[in-house]
Amino acid sequence: MRSTARRAGVAFVAAALAFAGAAYGATRPASADVAARLTAPQLVADMGAGWNLGNQLEANANGIPSETAWGNPVVTQALINRVKASGFTTIRIPVSYLGKIGAGPNYTVDSAWLNRIAEVVNYAYNQGLYVLINMHGDGYKTVTGSWLICDSADQTTIKDKYQKVWQQIATKFQSYNEHLIFESMNEEFDGQYGNPTSACYSNINAYNQIFVDTVRRTGGTNASRWLLVPGWNTNIEYTAGDYGFVLPTDQYRSSSIPSGEQRIMISVHYYDPWDFTGQEDGNITQWGSAATNPAKTSTWGQEDYMDTMLKKMHDAFVVRGYPVFVGEYGSIDKTTFDSANNTYRANFAGALVSTAKKYGAATAYWDNGYNGQYGFGLFNRSSATVTQQGIINAIITAAGSTPPPTTPTTPPTTTPTTPPTTPPTTGPGGTCRVGNAVNAWNTGLTNNITITNTGTAAVNGWTLTFTLPAGQTIVSGWSATYSPTSGTVTATNAGYNGSLPAGGSTTIGYQANHTGNAAAPTGFRLNGTTCN
Repeated sequence: MRSTARRAGVAFVAAALAFAGAAYGATRPASADVAARLTAPQLVADMGAGWNLGNQLEANANGIPSETAWGNPVVTQALINRVKASGFTTIRIPVSYLGKIGAGPNYTVDSAWLNRIAEVVNYAYNQGLYVLINMHGDGYKTVTGSWLICDSADQTTIKDKYQKVWQQIATKFQSYNEHLIFESMNEEFDGQYGNPTSACYSNINAYNQIFVDTVRRTGGTNASRWLLVPGWNTNIEYTAGDYGFVLPTDQYRSSSIPSGEQRIMISVHYYDPWDFTGQEDGNITQWGSAATNPAKTSTWGQEDYMDTMLKKMHDAFVVRGYPVFVGEYGSIDKTTFDSANNTYRANFAGALVSTAKKYGAATAYWDNGYNGQYGFGLFNRSSATVTQQGIINAIITAAGSTPPPTTPTTPPTTTPTTPPTTPPTTGPGGTCRVGNAVNAWNTGLTNNITITNTGTAAVNGWTLTFTLPAGQTIVSGWSATYSPTSGTVTATNAGYNGSLPAGGSTTIGYQANHTGNAAAPTGFRLNGTTCN
């Protein structure tokens, strides 16, 4: 995905604050060749929750890549530390080459640009994270200097240039272990939305084959590393369906890889329904089964559609040993038009990650660095702080992890107060148990509530009622719908977490303002049953 000029042109604060991010999860040495020993399902599980460093290394000015060209500040280690500390374990770094490529026949990539790419990769790679780099904007017809055009006449020159650029990239990163994944290209198609054309799709398949062959032949870890390839415009229907996608062969891979295992992943993106996720107006601001206003909810693209589409990828590829990577998904900020929009954005993100996990796919949220109306941002890149804790929590929880303790976006002016992690018992043992994790500062707090079904029967659809202390008002929530925002509140499940098997649990949460009382809520009842 590429930002619009208006979205990319927003100014950012120039100075970045240093932040030594707390480690989240186990950090492996960069030299440990862990991923080489992982099967496809193990790889997807190990990649966990992913995030895109969008609108940075793929940004350009008049066809010359520049990481600040679209309004973002220079990428810093502090930002990547914050992303990791927030619970993300995979970072996709889109990269454009464009005017940094010299003339033929050698097509030499500017060494300073390759070094800067490596520097940013190392910010994440040296922290034990999975990192994906690609060729991102070189195939967009709307970008000055684009050249990887599948319906251009001189395909011989294009393929030669493509092969030589990837040979240089692969050689640059030859010694990196399998925590670095290469992606052949991004959203490659002829620019016309509609059914693929066979000639253009044939060239896309050829690019993927050149990519795989070139990377493998450079040797070293490249002979066995996981490689990611897309179909037509990273579209699920046009990749999984009978429209012309051909999996590349992998004849040059290392003989150490068992013959029954793959080392190729399939790349798709998910932005359905677009009128909710990306259309820049205030008409559609709600999504999913928890939506309360049909007029603000799209007529298609809800949980059932999402399930159907990701199942198609599972049935076409995952069952054959090829893991799927939803390399981009997300939704823009429309809180200007609907104050509850962030709740539905979190529900969408949580549902996508949960559904992808169900069908054997890893994911990476699209963050373009822009916070505010129509922005995708989860972090402020200048200050390396969180801006959308609710969406992050929904992603990390759906990926199967517990979100780390929340760091407020505004530093506290008083010593944070953490109430007891378990509210007082309000009655005899029932069929549910609730735990709080409150993080408070001078006038605000966040609370993550873990609900556990302690009964012997499954709960299918739930409401959780609780009472906020006096002076507290919920301003945003995630993984549930909250009403009213003060006093006795009812939280209603999102579509993806409504089923709680016996012993099962889910985590929801909210951000609230307070007037000096940052205590945890009390009086929890799940479907009318008192919780301990």
